[in-house]
Amino acid sequence: MSVTSGKTRPSLTQEILSHLGLANKTAAWGTLGTLRTFLSFSVDKDVQRLLRAIASQGVDRSAIVGVLTNRSREQRQLISRAFQERTQQDLVKSLQAALSGNLERMVMALLQPAAHFDAQELRTALKNPGSTEDVAVEILATRSPPQLQECLTVYKHNFQLEVEKDIKSETSGILRDLLLALAKGARESYSGIIDYNLVEDDVQALKQAEGPGTEGTWVIIFTQRNPEHLVRVFDQYQRCSGHELEKTIQNIFHGDDQAALLSLVSVIKNTPLYFADKLHQALQVY
Repeated sequence: MSVTSGKTRPSLTQEILSHLGLANKTAAWGTLGTLRTFLSFSVDKDVQRLLRAIASQGVDRSAIVGVLTNRSREQRQLISRAFQERTQQDLVKSLQAALSGNLERMVMALLQPAAHFDAQELRTALKNPGSTEDVAVEILATRSPPQLQECLTVYKHNFQLEVEKDIKSETSGILRDLLLALAKGARESYSGIIDYNLVEDDVQALKQAEGPGTEGTWVIIFTQRNPEHLVRVFDQYQRCSGHELEKTIQNIFHGDDQAALLSLVSVIKNTPLYFADKLHQALQVY
């Protein structure tokens, strides 16, 4: 924060969060928490608000944030198209010219179609060692099958290669195997019926998969079973072993492999909490 004339000015992060109209309910696994659809939406009024904000002396960043953080991604796409039609100018380029720094990056992300944003973030993660196990697992593990397929299609179109090729060239070990399996989108869907025998089988398989050559067991169970089943596996594992599965992962695996598995466990146990933790960590930077 900065202090001007004895008054405390809100940080950019606080300003953005104060405008966010978050959904009342956040479901896990493929239906991530998002902004509400703005019920009084008027694309023409929003285009005019943005035009005035960009043209005003000093740029009215509060107005820009107010519009873009209170519209759903679909509504923002409508605004972007309408802006182009009415002004013959690209909204993204106009805002890039008017803004800078973190606010510019935030606005650019808000205006990207979801699949394009995911594809770009996935590519960046795979090409930047140290973030792969986090961002890549997050994207590949939390998108619904249609969302994941659209992301991978955009990835191939934008970067002229399949994501699997980047995964194979940029990662190794169990991390590579996890990402490749997640990218296939072959996770079982939840039928509404709990197979308790399979839960017990998976618990025993994980307890026995603690030596060299057993990594494949972790990959199969973590990437093919549905989340509802896995939550029961984790709970039963803790009852049987006396400690959480995370402790076993920390004892057996190291580096990127460990981080990837821990991220995946966190996502499976509670997707909203996983993203809440990520948001909290991000806000500590500012």
